[in-house]
Amino acid sequence: MSIVRDDRPTAAVPGVAGRRRWLFPSALLHEIDPDAGRSGRPRRTARDWIVDFTCFVLAAAIGIAAADTLNGDPHTAHSLAVLDQLLGALACAAVWLRRRWPLGLAVAMIPVGLVSSTAGGAAMIALFSLAVHRPFRYVGWVGGVQIVLVPLYYWMRPDPDLPYAGAVAFAELLSVTVIGWGMFVRSKRQLMLSLRDRARRAETEARLRAEQAQRLAREAIAREMHDVLAHRLTLLSVHAGALEFRPDAPREEIARAAGVIRESAHEALQDLREIIGVLRAGEADEAGRPQPTLAALDTLVAESREAGMKVTLDSRVTDPGAVPASVGRTAYRIAQEALTNARKHAPGTEVTVTMSGAPGEGLTVTVRNPRPEGEVPPVPGSGQGLIGLTERATLAGGRLEHGTDADGGFRVRAWLPW
Repeated sequence: MSIVRDDRPTAAVPGVAGRRRWLFPSALLHEIDPDAGRSGRPRRTARDWIVDFTCFVLAAAIGIAAADTLNGDPHTAHSLAVLDQLLGALACAAVWLRRRWPLGLAVAMIPVGLVSSTAGGAAMIALFSLAVHRPFRYVGWVGGVQIVLVPLYYWMRPDPDLPYAGAVAFAELLSVTVIGWGMFVRSKRQLMLSLRDRARRAETEARLRAEQAQRLAREAIAREMHDVLAHRLTLLSVHAGALEFRPDAPREEIARAAGVIRESAHEALQDLREIIGVLRAGEADEAGRPQPTLAALDTLVAESREAGMKVTLDSRVTDPGAVPASVGRTAYRIAQEALTNARKHAPGTEVTVTMSGAPGEGLTVTVRNPRPEGEVPPVPGSGQGLIGLTERATLAGGRLEHGTDADGGFRVRAWLPW
């Protein structure tokens, strides 16, 4: 019997809703199909009708055989034989209730089976149904009581064909076999349900992992776009603002500012095109994006100076090319974002960028600016870049600290493993 692995209702699964639904027991189908519980008690499937009819015929056949033996026993009164057969007929009819009330039917069959030999088949089927549909604690009590009463039954009504010990041993062995068979069927159904639940959990975990991977990829892309474009767009804003407030500037300065604007816009578009190309191609993070290293820090400082910033670079790293690419790229992004923040929040101040470190000691990046003169209007969305830098430094195995100094200046300090 195959396990349907789908989180949708079973009615929507063709393998269960169509040709193979009748192969499932109603109790198992009730567990598999979430919508089945909404309609109350599960209805019998075609398989259930076949099994129940077979059980009824088996109980009736055993009862008829016991009735023939009972009618041929001269030691049994006719009235007792009729009462025995009447109880046996009622017990066989009660077999149809074994799915709805398995515990009640098995308990009721204990006294009935004790006084009626024709109800023996129905009692065995009720015990089997109890083992299939209820936990072992119920089967243990009811089955134990029936096994204990077997010697009393054959003492009250000896078997004409078997000795007392043989009849007791055969009946008890039959009871144990029926209980074991029923428990095997129940464990097989529970195994099916556990495998189905495990498959559902595996699919759910796989979907969650895929969603988490997509979310992390989106965050990495957003962080990269922020780091790449914020610097370029800030340069555009500064030079455009200079042209707006100084329309009477010399022609050479206007031409130079327009050239910087054009170059920054071109580089921003180029960076954005490369990032989008990575998204379309589905390549790895290292494939197509601009990947600056620590050696490009001089170019970054030069661009900031061209934008009118006062930047002092103090690099104490003797060989920037020896810095690992991932560490150098992280340090570059930290310096880039710190310069962008200083340009926005502390315009006109002198920014100091300090780079120091060696293999085995780590790489330290410090960007500091003094307190700006006068009031600086707040910039919308402030703080997101520092959050991204902290995450970037943590992912690289380092740490980042930022805050206000005692004199009112602002300092960003990061340590990266090298």
